[in-house]
Amino acid sequence: MELLSHSPEETEDIGARLAEQLEPGAVVAFTGDLGAGKTAFTRGLARGLGIPDRITSPTFTIVNEYEGGRLPLFHFDMYRLGSADELFDIGWEDYLCRGGVCAVEWSENIADALEEDAVRVDIRRGASDQERVITIAGVSKL
Repeated sequence: MELLSHSPEETEDIGARLAEQLEPGAVVAFTGDLGAGKTAFTRGLARGLGIPDRITSPTFTIVNEYEGGRLPLFHFDMYRLGSADELFDIGWEDYLCRGGVCAVEWSENIADALEEDAVRVDIRRGASDQERVITIAGVSKL
């Protein structure tokens, strides 16, 4: 499905609607350019899961963990990872077994480690500076 967002708030709202459908162990794999809105979408996922914490990009820590909602959220940034092997070194399989949602920015860097059932979210710039084209695969509706 393809959706248009005209602001970071709309992007967050789309993320919140997706979160309502996610089950324990879900993986949301993001692709999109730098600054496209992947972290804004993840803020929406957190809100939809009922997580009250401030969501920030895990660029330098690789993963941020958030609890206190319907499901925990594990927010990964794979920008600096060179391969799926490095992902397994940081305990990827352990996160998958913890019953939360794994939100993975720059998922193309570890594509061979992702299962086929991952929800795919691609965010691209649209016609204006604020517009984003969000393509979601792996769910039937929002």
